[in-house]
Amino acid sequence: MSQFTYTANPSRVIFGSGTLSQIATEVSTQGFTAAMILCTPYQVDDARRIEHLLGAKASHIFSEATMHTPTSITEKALAIVENKKVDCLVSIGGGSTTGLGKAISIRTGIYHICIPTTYAGSEMTSILGQTSQGLKTTIKDPRVLPGTVIYDVDLTKTLPAGLSATSGINAIAHAAEALYAPDSNPIIRLIAREGIRALAEALPDIMKDQESHDARYKALYGAWLCGMCLGSTTMSLHHKLCHTLGGSFDLPHAETHTILLPHTLAYNCPAAPTLDAELAELLPGGYSSGIEGLNRLLDQLNVKRALKDFWFNEDDIDRAASIAMENQYANPRKVEREKICELLRRAWAGEPARVDG
Repeated sequence: MSQFTYTANPSRVIFGSGTLSQIATEVSTQGFTAAMILCTPYQVDDARRIEHLLGAKASHIFSEATMHTPTSITEKALAIVENKKVDCLVSIGGGSTTGLGKAISIRTGIYHICIPTTYAGSEMTSILGQTSQGLKTTIKDPRVLPGTVIYDVDLTKTLPAGLSATSGINAIAHAAEALYAPDSNPIIRLIAREGIRALAEALPDIMKDQESHDARYKALYGAWLCGMCLGSTTMSLHHKLCHTLGGSFDLPHAETHTILLPHTLAYNCPAAPTLDAELAELLPGGYSSGIEGLNRLLDQLNVKRALKDFWFNEDDIDRAASIAMENQYANPRKVEREKICELLRRAWAGEPARVDG
């Protein structure tokens, strides 16, 4: 048995149905009096609901959270934080809103209560990705973690089936990379396996009935576990490519993860010899190959499989590969530029992933 180090996630987690109703108690218990509520322009109604629950303790709604966390938006929010003397942040939404809450929190030390409405998993990580001048960079710091995370299954029932699918595959990506991360350990691998299995079972059921309580519960549970994996291990090639395409080419976050995941896992299979069989065991369908099982799962979810569907041009593959070769993330297989170009070409074209030697 090899030695390993496991660091537990210190966030306080409230999980269940109707748990949003506990937000006022949570803010009061922590002793806060001026909470700024963060959301995207599309989730103002959710923010107003929180404002109503908080009453006088709600200071301001900032509704400009944006994909890939541009530093210009963070700076705009920081000016309001100072002006309103905010002592608590409440973010509601997916990765964009969570990212903004993290960006403000690490700069100010203000306590962050996060209420996820997707399966992005960012709320469980000490990682903050930010975009400035067309480049996305990441930092990893324990201070980035939200202090409290409130998971309310009811909030996910209105998440459209298509977005549920891509958000859920995004979460699976967090756990899949933890299976071969250089700093993984038996505890995280157990959590990763459970998270992947839960989401892979739940997502097809959500496509059939997006308001299924059982499927939504299992998916949110799986997303929580997958987020813990990302927050506990080192990111690899998959996340490097997603950060490259998101930060430098403005591709949508969850959809990019969904398209790239089978290709990046297939790339690493030769250097992670148990990966394909392990995925096959976790994914539904009884396939002998995990990569084939993942291909079929994405087909079943009816998600877009080609980067060209999101205005990524074939001529950009070379530039994307060059960016991905810089400041590489730890990866089990050597990252070779020619092979990365081919990986991106397959993803651009929407071809099924396959394992090459």
